[in-house]
Amino acid sequence: MITEVKNSWMVIVNPKAGVGKGLTDWPQISNQLNRNGVEFSCVFTEKKYHAVELTVKAVKDGYRKIVAIGGDGTINEIVNGIFIQKIVPTTDIYLAVVAVGTGNDWIRMFGIPKTYPEAVRAIELANTVLQDVGLISFYETRVKHQRYMANVSGLGFDAMVNRRFNKLKEEGRKGKWLYVRSMLRALLSYKIKKFKVTVDGETLVNGDVFSATVGIGKYNGGGMMQMPNAVFDDGLFDVTVIRKKTKVSVLYNFKKLYNGKIYRIANISAWQGKRVYVESQPESPIEIDGEAMGYSPFTFELIPQSIRVVVGEEFYRSLLKENPHLLDKTA
Repeated sequence: MITEVKNSWMVIVNPKAGVGKGLTDWPQISNQLNRNGVEFSCVFTEKKYHAVELTVKAVKDGYRKIVAIGGDGTINEIVNGIFIQKIVPTTDIYLAVVAVGTGNDWIRMFGIPKTYPEAVRAIELANTVLQDVGLISFYETRVKHQRYMANVSGLGFDAMVNRRFNKLKEEGRKGKWLYVRSMLRALLSYKIKKFKVTVDGETLVNGDVFSATVGIGKYNGGGMMQMPNAVFDDGLFDVTVIRKKTKVSVLYNFKKLYNGKIYRIANISAWQGKRVYVESQPESPIEIDGEAMGYSPFTFELIPQSIRVVVGEEFYRSLLKENPHLLDKTA
């Protein structure tokens, strides 16, 4: 039986996003959608990974346009749902976002406004680009798992900070400096691990590593720029490795993690590639798009220009002005 394709949007709301903002701000967001004439249906997530299931069901029910009301974790779940479904090519589905999360790093990549009226205006215009996506293999209790990544993954110290940060959010903690607080606390107890990092078959690191990031976007950790040169559709992962650093050195260079000058810090290296393999001793955890997952070893494989995302109005205008050839890649 062929399901009729719907022209309206399926809105997936994570009520727990932003320590409850998904729920408390939903009336305001839904009113804005109605004022802008955006036709939509709405479902709420009820548990972790529920957005994956809801996305698969939405596509099966004929929806080809999906709005995430949530943060980076909600976006990641919807992206995974888009790839899990096999009814249509992933690029046939529009992904838009009204951000209510804590970090909101993915929206920074595409100039999506944080204010609800402007974010809904972007949905109304539906200007889209295609972005790369990563497929990551990792282990949990010696069982291999896979997860799609829309933005950035952190290893080593980054993953430890993420676990502390998420624990504080689960406890209901709020505040602009929550991630920084988690970072400072993690710094007191973190121990350096030995990493072996291989990019496109070449081993580039084999020794002590403080932290590493692999990804498609520039931002993670609530605005931190550990990969300031990353481009969302260039068909390459960006890889940043922070080698052994003293705790004093980390604190001294803290500002450079946020202002795009990270590569001016000593003992930091950067590469690009289509396939990245990481081993560690002892095993290291990973965070994918801000969500704690499993443990090393990790394999990152790139799927170029495989998700169609709705971007901010000013971002889109600027992008087309600088790259008119992208018109062929937009809907």
